[in-house]
Amino acid sequence: MPDEEPQHRHILTFNFRQGRNKPRHDEAFARLWPRYGLDWEPDEGRIDFAKLFGRTAPVILEIGSGNGEAAAAMGDADRDRDLLAVEVYPQGIADLMDRAEARGLTNLRIYQGDALPLLWKGIAPGSLDEIRVYFPDPWPKKRHHKRRIIQAEHVTTMAGLLRPGGVLHCATDIADYAEQMLEVLTADAAYENTAEGYAPRPDHRPVTKFERRGVKADREIFDLIFTKR
Repeated sequence: MPDEEPQHRHILTFNFRQGRNKPRHDEAFARLWPRYGLDWEPDEGRIDFAKLFGRTAPVILEIGSGNGEAAAAMGDADRDRDLLAVEVYPQGIADLMDRAEARGLTNLRIYQGDALPLLWKGIAPGSLDEIRVYFPDPWPKKRHHKRRIIQAEHVTTMAGLLRPGGVLHCATDIADYAEQMLEVLTADAAYENTAEGYAPRPDHRPVTKFERRGVKADREIFDLIFTKR
């Protein structure tokens, strides 16, 4: 008898604030979504990355790509690996697609929606080379901390999707969230910290507009880089 699929408690980890598309956003979606978009539903099962990208290469998952500034720059600098970006806001996705087109990227695809069902049902175990979670929604009120994406259950799921030696790289400018990230990741035996505590910001992670805003507000930036044992 096959094992039953694990039951997950689905709590939204993002605070969806619907903005208004500008004409350029609508134009980008109409023109570029067929090239860069991934239309996937949970009942469709695991994504075939070789088919999606048209080649067999290591795959990176970025959860919450925002306006795509980091995703586009890192995808451009690392064309031997493929990048699946996840974002809920159409304006950010449109910006990322524009950036990708301007750079001539062929190693980028974008999923619009909640990352959790994708983690649970869309990605085969051991198929990811790296997972990036940069500046996720901090949910600052203590009663909302359960909505943060970096929770024990979620990082255990992520570990199962990484190959041995694969990387989970998180970054935040919220000190108490950084402490939670460090505590949760250190407690999970599937991971090994690459640093003593927080890691130096690696040169390959660009400083984005969002990060510069945090620095301007005198918030410290925390990077956490863990590998799958």
